[in-house]
Amino acid sequence: MSWDRAALWSKAVLFMQRATAQDKESPEFGLWASLGLELLARAAVAQTSPALLADPDKEQRNLLHALGVSASNAPKSIPTIQVLSHCRTLVPAFTEDEFKAASALLNRRNEELHTGAAAFATFPLQSWIGSFFRCCKVLAEHQRESLTSLFGVDEATVAEEILGKAEAGVVSHVRSSIAAHAKVFEGKDVSEKTLLAEQSNEESEKLSHRGHHRVACPSCQCTATVQGTTYGGERLEHRDGMVIVRESVIPTKFACNACGLKLNGYQELVAAGVGDHFTHRSEYSPTDYYELVDPNDHETMDKYAEHHGYYQFSND
Repeated sequence: MSWDRAALWSKAVLFMQRATAQDKESPEFGLWASLGLELLARAAVAQTSPALLADPDKEQRNLLHALGVSASNAPKSIPTIQVLSHCRTLVPAFTEDEFKAASALLNRRNEELHTGAAAFATFPLQSWIGSFFRCCKVLAEHQRESLTSLFGVDEATVAEEILGKAEAGVVSHVRSSIAAHAKVFEGKDVSEKTLLAEQSNEESEKLSHRGHHRVACPSCQCTATVQGTTYGGERLEHRDGMVIVRESVIPTKFACNACGLKLNGYQELVAAGVGDHFTHRSEYSPTDYYELVDPNDHETMDKYAEHHGYYQFSND
């Protein structure tokens, strides 16, 4: 078994070719597309390390196989849902939206293969083709590839056109929502708008200490917040006796308490101009971050010892 990224990529390309050789409306297109998507996701994970595709086992035989240390007669891969979870962690642009879209398509694949249901025959193409191409674009570009290298020129052109229409639809929806909330907000009395702006600023200040990021609302220009999903792991810095932790965040939700505008999904936030990635910064004492215990704190030491079944410390 090979978990090599290049091999997985090549097989994904092969399966996508088999998909595009079918009529788009046929169940075979959906089946081959879903099979290709899984391989594409596994290749994206292998971009970081093939070892991440090895199913954990007590003797670590799968991991050793992935590292090329020893050969296993029957190496086992992690399940597909875990592959998608890894993509959500490792691929910044693979957001919760892409995770849900890919999961839905692969669940259809499982239903098609493992039950008597005609899963793709009852799955309208228009309901998933856009999100499918979006997932493919994100996963391919993470590997320094493209829709063209995945599908070929003709199919990539079609994919980009579909994605362009989908993005245009998102932009239109977001702009309409912004305009509607702006109109309602502007219709309020000056005193009410001032009060709402002050309250929104105070709430945003509180939320900024809970992982949210403050931005100007594109509708009413009051202080609002975005929140999202961390990616890329923690970056530690020790300064002035403190542990500073930085985490990159891709924004996925926006809310303004002043005018009530809410946006969901990275694409909507980008369309509204509030989709910039940001950094979440936290400070901890070394004791708190590393969960250290002061040996002179007898009460805490006693509780720790009791919890782990060790002897009790004496306060004498």
